[in-house]
Amino acid sequence: MYSKQSKKMLIINILDILRKYTDENHRLSQKEIGDILKSEYEMTADRKSIKRNIMELIDFGYEIEYSETVRMMPNAKTGELEESNILSDFYLVRDFTDGELRLLIDSLLFSKHIPNSQARELIEKLEGLSSIYFKSRIKHIRSVLDNSLQNKQLFFTIEILDEAISSSKQVSFTYNEYHTDKKLCPKLNSDGNLREYIINPYQIAAANGWYYLICNNDKYDDVSNYRIDRITNIKMLDTPIKPARKVKGLENGFSLPKHMAEHIYMFTGESGTVTFRLQKHLLSEVIDWFGKDISFLDETDKEVTAKVYVNLLAMRKWALQYSLYTKILSPQSLADKVKEDIKIAMENYKI
Repeated sequence: MYSKQSKKMLIINILDILRKYTDENHRLSQKEIGDILKSEYEMTADRKSIKRNIMELIDFGYEIEYSETVRMMPNAKTGELEESNILSDFYLVRDFTDGELRLLIDSLLFSKHIPNSQARELIEKLEGLSSIYFKSRIKHIRSVLDNSLQNKQLFFTIEILDEAISSSKQVSFTYNEYHTDKKLCPKLNSDGNLREYIINPYQIAAANGWYYLICNNDKYDDVSNYRIDRITNIKMLDTPIKPARKVKGLENGFSLPKHMAEHIYMFTGESGTVTFRLQKHLLSEVIDWFGKDISFLDETDKEVTAKVYVNLLAMRKWALQYSLYTKILSPQSLADKVKEDIKIAMENYKI
């Protein structure tokens, strides 16, 4: 027998067993649940009690699957055979499939902006959403090298930014850069003092493996993008944000898909329509970079011309990256800058 307190804990312990030891491929009978109760929880319960508590969990809203079979069992009083419904093969249906959890865990493992120690903590929490069998299948990916950067304030920064965006409030922060000691160092003013950034935050976005704050530096009238992993000492201010309609580029409202397609490297500055010629084997990568708001014309068997509205500085970098397979046609000023960049690059490799 178990105490009154133990009886109250029975339903909790059964739920814990179902969470730990069951999934679609691993199911437990009432007897097996009873054995685990006895060996791990030092609690005894008959099958009727186990069945009753599982049914109560289902009534409470837990999705528990089981199989039901009909057997001929002797009546305890008369000894005559009677039909009896036997429930078995219990398992708890998860909110996330193992495939979904694996996708989330992989995104943490290969994240550039989440410190390794915090990523491990999050992975352990995600593992807890499945059974013990799921943990054993991902042990081989635990030895990923710790190449992540170590801004321990990252999650706090995101929380403050989220609150500020929701409240339409400005934020102040320190913006940092990395030096040869591989540590974050605050940016300074020309006089050598710490530079304080007063920012109007509008949106958080992920691009190229990093989190960015899409915002407006209060000193200027255009859009800025700041890497969130380089932000420290953030504070939410009492002052309201500058309305987005007063920011150059956001006069007609903010569209995140349009902004991300236009700012492929999250550079700020002028945007414009760019026409370029490319080899067709590069089409998939071009659409990956620029999305579907790109038009094609003058197609041949091997080449095609593309036209896209994009940040000009980002396009300059992109054109250099794919210079073996692309050529800027217009604007001419951008084509001239890329040609000059290539000349300088050639000089760097002269002996």
